[in-house]
Amino acid sequence: MSTSSDETSRDKMRAASVSLGTNALLTALKAAGAALTGSVGLLSEAVHSGADLVSSTLVLASVHVAAAPPDEDHPYGHAKVENISGLAEAAVLGLLGIYVIAQGVEHLWRHVALERVNVGLEIAAACAVLSGIAGFYIQLVGKRTRSAALRANGLHLLSDLATSAGVAIALLTVKLTNIQWADGAIGLVLGTWLVFSAFRVGYEAFQQLIDRRLPDADVTRIRTIVEAEASLISYHRLRTRLSGNLRYIDFHVVVPNTWSVVEAHQVVDGLERNLREELTPAVIVIHVDPFDPEKAARGRRSL
Repeated sequence: MSTSSDETSRDKMRAASVSLGTNALLTALKAAGAALTGSVGLLSEAVHSGADLVSSTLVLASVHVAAAPPDEDHPYGHAKVENISGLAEAAVLGLLGIYVIAQGVEHLWRHVALERVNVGLEIAAACAVLSGIAGFYIQLVGKRTRSAALRANGLHLLSDLATSAGVAIALLTVKLTNIQWADGAIGLVLGTWLVFSAFRVGYEAFQQLIDRRLPDADVTRIRTIVEAEASLISYHRLRTRLSGNLRYIDFHVVVPNTWSVVEAHQVVDGLERNLREELTPAVIVIHVDPFDPEKAARGRRSL
């Protein structure tokens, strides 16, 4: 594994560890707040962070497994473990959203009155700040390393920022106006939002598992680099996919049939180097086709 890959793996492990520690602290704070106040908002948040704690453990394990180099049984590496982890996180988040909705309905139906609202308000505000700081950091690392699992986990923490802030607003409303149903109402809103977020996270992870091509921006960068090589006659059969944070790119290039193997090899090496610099980390396979006038003529006649 190269130095750059080692650094990427260390960054991902560090971010996953931060996520794990943050979710453990958030779960403890929110559970204490729910016990002291009777707030369904804080209870739902405690369950939310508890589910994220389980998810963070999955992320830490998946990042460790995904960093393992290819072996005889897994010649393409283990990067898709991260995508599976992201899908599992989406399932947990979706179930959690449904639970939050159910708790909100029950709270509204029973007209539960809150206790120690000031304590709950302080805990919710502190959790929102902590979630925001950790979430932005993990999202940044996830985007830089193209880790689906870290991006999903960062999104969970950023959702904690929004939901904790929402709970704080609901508790502030209860404190100032004594409108007790505000706590249950925020549960319904946040539960719906969590279900929607789970769908987005799961959709992205699933698309990578079924080998969807790279985003349009990446494909455009590939085409720009290949087309900048003036010595090529043409190229075709461009295929791409993403596994974890690793891009797979393969295509055919057509070169003059008077070229030697050495000449073709030099051009292809240059293309691979340029693509890796622009789209690292990437595995690139380029097949060389010598120009065939008869085949080219048949292709023109079929147009």
